Amino acid sequence: MHNGGTRLPLEGVRVLELGNYIAGPTAGRLLADFGAEVIKVERPGRGDELRNWRLYAGDVSMLFRTINRNKKSVVIDLKSERGRELVLELVGHCDVVIENFRPGTLESWGLGPDELEAANPAVVLARISAFGQTGPLAERPGFAAVAEAMGGLRQLVGEADRPPSRVGVSIGDSIAGLYTAFGVLVSLLQREKDGGQAGPLSGRVVDVALHEAVFSMMESLVPDYTAYGVERQRVGGRMEGIAPSNAYPCADGSSVVIAGNGDSIFQRYMVAIGRPDLAEDPALRTNAGRWERRDELDGAIGAWTRCLPRAEVLRVLDEAGVPAGPIYTAADICADEQYRSRRMIQHLPVDVGAGTPAEVGFPGIVPVLGETSLPVRQVGPDLGEHTREVLGDVLGHGEQDIDKLIGEMEQRA
Repeated sequence: MHNGGTRLPLEGVRVLELGNYIAGPTAGRLLADFGAEVIKVERPGRGDELRNWRLYAGDVSMLFRTINRNKKSVVIDLKSERGRELVLELVGHCDVVIENFRPGTLESWGLGPDELEAANPAVVLARISAFGQTGPLAERPGFAAVAEAMGGLRQLVGEADRPPSRVGVSIGDSIAGLYTAFGVLVSLLQREKDGGQAGPLSGRVVDVALHEAVFSMMESLVPDYTAYGVERQRVGGRMEGIAPSNAYPCADGSSVVIAGNGDSIFQRYMVAIGRPDLAEDPALRTNAGRWERRDELDGAIGAWTRCLPRAEVLRVLDEAGVPAGPIYTAADICADEQYRSRRMIQHLPVDVGAGTPAEVGFPGIVPVLGETSLPVRQVGPDLGEHTREVLGDVLGHGEQDIDKLIGEMEQRA
């Protein structure tokens, strides 16, 4: 697939995805977005469980359609001997294998690193799990919710006088997927720098633990603790130690986020809201002083925003050079010209259970290469949509053999 006549960066790279849910498929999606041929292996009958998550109508959720876009779906029973043989056959034609099963699962199916390396000595293996492939917790199962808790994130999300909350999306899985895709690219680059010469597979295993991926996003959480004994706490919409930066209600019932915590920005900010006295207060010239008086500052800012509609609040702050933005709903995002100008919402025809396909908006591809998002080539595929194509074109199986294999898998469904 081309974009404006230019080859996509990962064209020619073939990835075998042996994963369910969000983390592994997110890594596969990122690689597919930029041109890799990603072959997603799904179990007979049910496929990836994500197909039914947040399913409001139709047969396949928009969550699955989003996270598995630009991929091919092949149905193979990994637990069967014939399925094992097919997977190893596919590995011989792939550059990368991604899996996010509980450690030891692939090994129990005869698809562990030794078998994969025998099938393809140059393959890159990316493994995502709750706690990594080594260590005392390696064999323990866990989803992103647990990883977010043990990675330090949950302790900081929510109001100080309430239990920890979550952010509303499976952020731990998505972060792990990002790190996995990055690790895959690093390994492929190293392999290329080595002239395609492959050493032991152990040097090309990308081992991503969900809780470590979350922990890596926690900035100076541990350094602050080990250096100063500081245990950061939940502060709601604020960021600890930084002020004023918060969300504020407006007169029309909407809200805005205003980040006026820079020293020079703060002075312009206070003048804009009619509080030059705060702008001139010497005790508020540094962030430390503003943090000490954060409640007073938030009170002054909130008193101003509550008297104006959101559009007027944003206009005044924009003219003053104060970073601010609306808190968007899905409807707001769909109507926003900035998203539209960079093709960050792309409409594709999808079966939504209404009899005829509907034009559904999907997130564009990030990062932008050039001026606008690359095109989303297709939404997440139907279950087994590409089984016949992959078995024939990639593995070279004949029609009779493919018919037999598909029939056997349908019996197991």
